[in-house]
Order: sequence, then C-alpha cells, then structure tokens
Amino acid sequence: MSGYVLVIDDDADVLFGCEQALQMEGMETRGAGSADEALAQVRKSLPSMVVTDVRLPGRDGFAILNEVLTIDPDLPVVVITGHGDVALAVKAMKAGAYDFIEKPFAPEVLVEVARRGLEKRALTLEVRELRHQLSDRNRLEARIIGNSPGIVRLRRLIEDLADTSVSVLINGETGTGKELVARCLHEASSRRKGHFVAINCGGLPEGLAESELFGHEPGAFTGASKRRIGKFEYASGGTLFLDEIETMPASLQVKLLRVLQERTLERLGSNTPIRVDCRIIAATKADLGALSASGGFRADLYYRLNVASLLLPPLRERREDIPRLFAHFVERLAIDYGRSAPSPPPAKMQALVAYGWLGNVRELRNVADRCVLGIEMGFPPFAEPLESQGIALPAAVDAFERAMIVEALSHSGGNLTLAAQALQVPKSTLHDKMKKHAVGVG
Repeated sequence: MSGYVLVIDDDADVLFGCEQALQMEGMETRGAGSADEALAQVRKSLPSMVVTDVRLPGRDGFAILNEVLTIDPDLPVVVITGHGDVALAVKAMKAGAYDFIEKPFAPEVLVEVARRGLEKRALTLEVRELRHQLSDRNRLEARIIGNSPGIVRLRRLIEDLADTSVSVLINGETGTGKELVARCLHEASSRRKGHFVAINCGGLPEGLAESELFGHEPGAFTGASKRRIGKFEYASGGTLFLDEIETMPASLQVKLLRVLQERTLERLGSNTPIRVDCRIIAATKADLGALSASGGFRADLYYRLNVASLLLPPLRERREDIPRLFAHFVERLAIDYGRSAPSPPPAKMQALVAYGWLGNVRELRNVADRCVLGIEMGFPPFAEPLESQGIALPAAVDAFERAMIVEALSHSGGNLTLAAQALQVPKSTLHDKMKKHAVGVG
C-alpha cells in the first residue's frame, strides 16, 4: 500500500497513539493537531486516507471532510466520534465519510479500518489508471486510424513512450502525419496540461531564428523594443515539436544541443540562465543518420534527439487502411461542408487503393475534400487508369480485397461469422482469403 494516512486529533496523546498503531503495521502516517494544519498538509501533498476527530478546536472534522472530498471525492475519510455521538456519525456518513470509529476504540479497530480504506484507495487508483489508459487508447485509435501492421506498431509505441520524458525522433515522408503523432505523444503524457509548441525549422525567419527559439531582452538587437519569450521557454512544462529538423542551420544546432544538455537557456541580450523543462520531439523526412554521417547534420545532436524513434509508413505501404481513412475524412468533411457523405462505388475505391499517393495521407484528405464537394472527376487518382498508377491490376485487386477483409473484421470485433455475412461470402471462403492475405484476428 502506497501513500500516507493523515491522522488529525487535537489530543496529542490520542494522536501519538493512533500514529504508533498504524506505523507498527507498516503504514506511513503524518499527524496534525488542527483542521487548518491538516488542510495545509492536504493541499501540499494529498494523502491516501484521512482519519480525523469530529470535534476539533476552531474548524471541525466536517470542514476537513468537505474540503478533502472536494479535492478528491473518492478519498477515504474516517471520522472519530465520541461515545454516543450517533447523530454526528450518521451526518458524517451522509456527507461522504468512508467509515466512523466510536471512542474509546482499540488500536486493532483503527488498524483494520485503515487497512480496508487503503485497499479501497489502491483499487480506486488502479481503476482510474485503467480507465485513463483505455481512454487514451480509444482516443489514439480514433486519431491514428488503421489496422495495418505498421500503424498498430506505431500506436503501441506511442502508448509506451507517451508518459516518459525521452526525446523522440519521428521519421516519415511529407504528409504522413508527423505532427499528429507528436500531438498524440503530448496529449497522452503527464505534460498534456502544458503547452504543445510546434515549430517548422525550415520556416524560421532568417536572422530571427535564435530569438524565435530562445527569446530576447529589450535592446538585444535593432528593433528589439521589448522582451520576447522564446518557444523553448514557452513550452516549459509541455512539449516542443521541431518539424523538418534537418533544415535547422548549423549555428542553431550548436545552441540547441547546449540547451538539451544543460536544460537552461539565455535570452539574447541576457547573461541570466533560465531553467527550462520541455520534452523535445523532432521530425524529419530525411535520413538524419546518413546526414549526420556525411557531416550534413551534427552527429552529437542527432544522437541526443534520437533516443527513441518512430517510423510513419507511407500510405502506399498500408493500402488496407485507405478505405477506412477515406471514409473517416469523408464523414468529417461532410459535416464541415454541410453536405451528405458520398459512398464511392467499388471501382473508385479500388482506384484509391491502387493509387501511388506521393502526398500520403494529406493527399488522401485532399481527394476526400473533392469527393464531398462533387468535383473529383478529372483529378488523380480517378483520372488515371490503374496500370499507370504504379501498381499492377492483380496487386490492386489483392490490396482492395485485403482492405475490405480488415475493415469487416474491425467492424465485427473479430467475429468471423459476422464479417463473412457483411462481405456476403461463406465463412470458409473468408478464412481462406485471410490466410492468403496474412490477415489475423485481434
């Protein structure tokens, strides 16, 4: 059992006896002789359980009960009442107390009640954590859509890395969703209440890049009339996302490395170090390892950024996700445009699956835009015959078939009978095709 039990009683002997009984059973305790002292302790560090006498000088045990339950309604609070104070005990239970103990009581009674309360607290926190993980997982699957092996692996890595402080390097072609992944890492972490600050290193204004990142003091350079807080400082407590990190000038790479090593920065025009605590997520469409090996990027900075790496597969390598992604975009855009969501016929969906998608998910979203607006004809991928789209017809048919199977299994929760009914094929046929396309369940 973790955490501590806060014991509150204005009688020093009773307080000492209660703490001693609990400590002898291996429970950590802290004591307080008044409501004000107890509430100051609660605000500083939330206990796992509170044991308080009802009758205290000044503010009584009900003030403690009310404030503690306002902070956390599930925190067990046990009230100690005098002999015959049945009315107070009933009032406390109605107000949300976990239990009550009537004076005089044996140490064993207190220990047993405290043990049950701490077990309840541990279970409550475990359930909260499981719900939080489930919520994050559901939210993640709703944002990073697809069931292809690469995307399933990506979601699992995001879950594993999200609540750590390690730097992450995201690798992927243009349009694969690198900033979305960075936001998911931030939002699934304990830093989610802090700022998520995104910078495109290729878009930093020449001559002002250092000020943009690290800030400046008045008079630091011509035109610096007032203090500016840089992106690093603004992201402290949250996450700083550096997109297209390969385009960062060499002079800035040196200063970035120093900030990452020292966790401090100095604004331009100042000699005062400022402590910063932000998680760094960088993204690149280049082979940063090869660049660092050839001298095109600082190797020491590369290793500092590449503590953990995520690879975003291009859309052409996850064709089975295209129907689901396209449907997702169409549904959202139909709401945005106030239009009905079109349902493309199989031939058009096959064209989507077969297309080359040099612009990746961003290009797919663009096609969904045009479909919802009714202006898709004449544009790729529908304007090109399948044989000119970089994939042979048999391969396109296989990719389309696999995508339909994966989608049907996803909608049926892995139930083969329901999936076969949705696809209008015998269950044995579905099973054979699953083997052919290496599609598993779950």
